[in-house]
Amino acid sequence: MAALSDSVRTLAGVGEKRAQALEKLGLRTLGDFLTYFPRDYEDRTVFYDTVSAPVGERVCIAATVGSEPTAARLRASLTVTRFRVFDGRGVMDMVLFNRPYAAKQLKKGEQYVFFGKVELYGSRRSMLLQAFEPLPEGSEPEGRLLPLYPLTQGVTRGMVESGVRAALACPGAEEEHLPPEALCRHGLLPRGQALREIHFPASMDEALRARRRMIFEELFTFSCALEKLKTRERRGSIAPFARVEPEEFFRLLPFAPTGAQRRAVEQIYADMCSGFRLRRLLQGDVGSGKTAVAAAAAYLTVKNGRQAVIMAPTEVLARQHYRTLSAMLEPAGISCALLCASLTAAQRREARAAAESGAAQVICGTHSLIQSDVVFKNAALFVVDEQHRFGVRQRAALGEKGDGHLLVMSATPIPRTLTLIIYGDLDVSVLDEAPPGRRTVKTFAVPEEKRRGMFGFIEEEAARGGQTYIICPMIEDDGGETERRAVTEYAESLRRACPRLRVGMMHGRLRPAEKKGVMDAFAAGELDVLVSTTVVEVGVDVPQATVMAVEDAQFFGLSQLHQLRGRVGRGERQSYCFLLYDGRSGAARERLAALCRSSSGFEIAEADLALRGPGDFFGSRQHGLPQFRAADLATDIALLSTAREAAQEYLERDPELDAVPALRAAVENALKDAEMLN
Repeated sequence: MAALSDSVRTLAGVGEKRAQALEKLGLRTLGDFLTYFPRDYEDRTVFYDTVSAPVGERVCIAATVGSEPTAARLRASLTVTRFRVFDGRGVMDMVLFNRPYAAKQLKKGEQYVFFGKVELYGSRRSMLLQAFEPLPEGSEPEGRLLPLYPLTQGVTRGMVESGVRAALACPGAEEEHLPPEALCRHGLLPRGQALREIHFPASMDEALRARRRMIFEELFTFSCALEKLKTRERRGSIAPFARVEPEEFFRLLPFAPTGAQRRAVEQIYADMCSGFRLRRLLQGDVGSGKTAVAAAAAYLTVKNGRQAVIMAPTEVLARQHYRTLSAMLEPAGISCALLCASLTAAQRREARAAAESGAAQVICGTHSLIQSDVVFKNAALFVVDEQHRFGVRQRAALGEKGDGHLLVMSATPIPRTLTLIIYGDLDVSVLDEAPPGRRTVKTFAVPEEKRRGMFGFIEEEAARGGQTYIICPMIEDDGGETERRAVTEYAESLRRACPRLRVGMMHGRLRPAEKKGVMDAFAAGELDVLVSTTVVEVGVDVPQATVMAVEDAQFFGLSQLHQLRGRVGRGERQSYCFLLYDGRSGAARERLAALCRSSSGFEIAEADLALRGPGDFFGSRQHGLPQFRAADLATDIALLSTAREAAQEYLERDPELDAVPALRAAVENALKDAEMLN
């Protein structure tokens, strides 16, 4: 008897080539077919006759072949088979492309069920045929919902269906993965029934009910894995830090901390002094003061004789952290060091030596920190900023350089749903208060025809001492393949159009020393306008910058635009954000209006998630979103929360999952998937 662990090659007709094609879809064993769910269903349950079949729709018709099917080759890669059918109401022409063998399968005078799209040519009705099945004499046509699976070259729907049927017949296919109380409380189908009905439903109601059950199982398993991971990472003793009162650090600040900052620092200190590892996400909107909270954590670490390490995704942000932390901590006798690519060889050697000897107590840097030649004397706190920009291995490599506490920071407001998924293994502190006196940035969506007026405003701001960022989505013109504006051409045209403006240029292809020179000049007020890509999205703090203009704003996500907007409004003067877009696009205008209405990053993040979905929320830089088989994070938010609460309750009663062996095995498999659990 076949087993779920058997290779797909045990299926009839599957050899090496087809096995390789199936593997591209993640189908290696029979068991993999169980959770390879249909992406949709084709409704073949409603039948029409040849006269009433609606034009433009895909329908089923039961009819008799009335003419001999003939196949003709139109060109090398295209054949067409034509024939006519009839029923008690009328006749219809059938057209079938690229299946010449069908001419031999179809027999004149026999009945079939035909499925395809009905078209009208003059007064003659025809069907662009998609599928057909024989209808035995005297039997009534029976329709069904046809499962539609994601496919690849060399894999047909029939192959997947065969694999599913073989898997369902294996011992253990129906073994329950959920505890009985979860099934009862949430009205869920038994697993075996759900698997049969999600693959071969008799109705859409059946399919939806089965899918809900499998979504719940997937999210329940994932939530159990996150809770186990959180427990595992905290398990084991770690020397508790001696308590330092937060006020001792706060007296170093040139401003009064907000209530949210005080709460976050208290939570972090409590974790670090508990004897368990700190594993916390510090989430805050633009300008909410995350760096000061990180400095407080570093202060406690150094006061306990250990080093703190802060890793940022860009050198611009790493340098910003270095300047800010130095200003906060060096008056207390705490030494800070910077390690990044633009340093000279001698400077890098000096920074590495200071980190290894312990002379540097707080070390800021980029990916340079995870290189093998960087050694810390006794690092005990690792702060990872804008963590979603790092891959799993990068974060892990930093943690391997010391056994201690982890503080993850994000200035990208993340919807609660994605927080549960991406950071479900971390505790969360939220900075939801802006510093006193910070003004709201006035935001406007500017159509193409009003561009000239915006440039006049920028010139007026420059005359008053204000500075402007202009963001373009591309570095160079791509030769006309897209209509998006590019930094290099834009900067040159702006210099010609506005000769009084001092224009600088910034993008990712500049060498580190060039980037530093441009940013230093802008910060010193030597440039009026900085034309840049999104490299300035985070980490740039120029208080005299009062205008942010984003070209082709319709191509950016709302959360990214909010991040860019956060680069201005850092001084005492009123600041402005202009979102330039193609005025012909009503959808773009409506989407950007959400940004004009709200200054709350969390509200904007929720809107962004709804508009773009979780896969695009962070763009191509995002690492760590799990690849769910059934769940859709854009639509299953409520079920995620329900499943997570149910998992937490169950783990309190059965922490080792002994009562449900199949669930324990599924959780263990999930824990092995570091990409999913990042």
